[in-house]
Amino acid sequence: MKGILGKKIGMTQVFATNGKLIPVTVIEVQPNVVSQIKTKATDGYDAIQLAAFDKREKLSNKPEMGHLKKANATPKRFLKEIRGVDVSNYTLGQELRADIFAIGEMVDVTGTSKGKGTQGVIKRHNQSRGPMGHGSQYHRGVGSLGTLLPMRVLPGKKMPGHMGAEKVTIQNLEVVKVDLEENVILIKGNVPGPKNSLVLIKSSVKHNGAINEMPKLVSYAKEEAVDTIEDEQTSVVKESSTAEETIEEAPVSDTKDESLDETQE
Repeated sequence: MKGILGKKIGMTQVFATNGKLIPVTVIEVQPNVVSQIKTKATDGYDAIQLAAFDKREKLSNKPEMGHLKKANATPKRFLKEIRGVDVSNYTLGQELRADIFAIGEMVDVTGTSKGKGTQGVIKRHNQSRGPMGHGSQYHRGVGSLGTLLPMRVLPGKKMPGHMGAEKVTIQNLEVVKVDLEENVILIKGNVPGPKNSLVLIKSSVKHNGAINEMPKLVSYAKEEAVDTIEDEQTSVVKESSTAEETIEEAPVSDTKDESLDETQE
């Protein structure tokens, strides 16, 4: 088990060399600092605590600064604990980067879903509405709340209420690309939460360590585009130079046109 903290930037799409379009979620993954290591001897379980995304000292208190000072780290905005890891592979103050995951690796992504406020049973629980015409007088209501006895609403009844803003985990997603220069990870499919929200990427529980074959992505590097433009320009110059040479080498006939001489006579 391994994991890293990131920030959801948004969604986009990439193209593979085989012509397929892959929808991906862009997750910014700045270097994570191992701020604490917990062991069974001291805490009763094995876990590591990760800290990510810098913040100003003015926004942090002394306990936070003292806790991160042990790992020689600056104040961080997000701290998260990951259990089930081999703590012997980590050291206090170690930095984890986006390359902790490989292309094609299966991961689980945890985030906080978008808050919808108070919603009715149709949107919240996917119930059906009543007839809209013929004076039914029942359209988007809750419906029956139970039997006559025991004269109360039974526990577990689906009712209107607060929707969203809860912890959600989407399993078995694939890592499409890892970019260390831009500090981003592209994950196939959607990820819970709004833009700029914190997400936790962990190894897949059901497919731990599994790596699938991913098609090669189309590259749009600027250097390649410049090279192709230069090649086209050089080919055009070569074609023009060869055309000039053929014009210069064309023989000029010194013989006069006999038809013109006859008309002059």
